[in-house]
Amino acid sequence: QVQLVDSGGGLVQAGGSLRLSCAASGRTFSSYVMGWFRQAPGKEREFVARINRSGGSTYYADSVKGRFTISRENAKNTVYLQMNSLKFEDTAVYYCAAGIYGTRLASSYSYWGQGTQVTVSS
Repeated sequence: QVQLVDSGGGLVQAGGSLRLSCAASGRTFSSYVMGWFRQAPGKEREFVARINRSGGSTYYADSVKGRFTISRENAKNTVYLQMNSLKFEDTAVYYCAAGIYGTRLASSYSYWGQGTQVTVSS
């Protein structure tokens, strides 16, 4: 029902910032909770942040709270992840996801972007 394309990853030094974007197709974007997950080599996919349908409620993993901000512009069918004060341990492939009942669990999301690489150097 929705296709997601995430972008904005790259190489950044520790302490720097990046903004990831996730563009969704279709007219049903506002029906979905949107989440960001990440997966480092050899590790399981990890919850990062999620935002409700209207954008008025957000939730973050403890590891990124205070540094990352998730937001959405429903008129543009786009969700963002602003990442500040990046650390080496933030290095991972980041995936956006959409779900009717999205939570911090990856299994609660039905649609996924292709992933965008974020590499933080020390």
